[in-house]
Amino acid sequence: MQLQQGATIGITCPAGYVSKERVEYAVKVLNDWGYKVCLGNTVGNEFHYFSGTDQERLVDLQQMMDDPAIDAILMGRGGYGVSRIIDGLDLTAFKAKPKWLCGFSDITVLHSHILAQAGIPTLHSPMCGAFKPETELSAHILSLKNALAGKGDEYVLPLSAHNRVGTTNGILTGGNLSLLVHLTGSVSEVDFTGKILFIEDLGEHLYHVDRMLLHLKRAGKLDNLAGLLVGSFTDMEDTDRPFGQTLEEIIFDKVKEYNYPVAFNMPCGHQETNYTLALGAEHSLNVSKEGSMLVRHP
Repeated sequence: MQLQQGATIGITCPAGYVSKERVEYAVKVLNDWGYKVCLGNTVGNEFHYFSGTDQERLVDLQQMMDDPAIDAILMGRGGYGVSRIIDGLDLTAFKAKPKWLCGFSDITVLHSHILAQAGIPTLHSPMCGAFKPETELSAHILSLKNALAGKGDEYVLPLSAHNRVGTTNGILTGGNLSLLVHLTGSVSEVDFTGKILFIEDLGEHLYHVDRMLLHLKRAGKLDNLAGLLVGSFTDMEDTDRPFGQTLEEIIFDKVKEYNYPVAFNMPCGHQETNYTLALGAEHSLNVSKEGSMLVRHP
């Protein structure tokens, strides 16, 4: 999928509330990139925690996915709420004319559902709140611009002592760890077999991360990966009595008996620097003693 100049990007909010003010600068930047912008009815709308009732959010997302005049959709924010509407989504028109769906965090539910049900790539990317005067020229914001234009990705990652050396190829999938665990056993669950799994999270206790990874392992989700890519785990907390392992040790402990490559330090997730990843697209991952490289295939 490749957006041309003059294409239209829709902005909708399928989860938590977002103000129109928070969206305004994103609109400016997208206009500067040469795109038209169409705001959904959920932008600035509110219903308790959410950007509208479940029905309002579902209708807004569905209309944008079905509308042939909208060429890509940027989510206003994450938070929580996509799980409440995902089973009402009709993918018929979207399968006939796919378009980039962009976002992260709670949008992991949508990314996984689309890949599981339609096999169509989506963009794990910054959302509207990331667009600011001080960030619009940053490399991570421009990574979304490049992805929308159909350009390939190549990310060089810093060395980590917990990396496992190796080279692999596979479809990239994943996103927020807590949401991936939440989707286990549902129709939105992705088969991880032969895929490169990306994980990130925010504000969890270390023992929560341990428990979530154990859940995936016990469910057989970690057995046959092509590789593991670890993004940012931001604002992690320990308990009064320390858990006894670092985050990196917790993660590596769950995959230590496997032989696929493992790469830490992907600058992607709930942090200021959040690069775009094309989930559902073929990638190669090369982990060496000097560092790691992730390359999206054209």
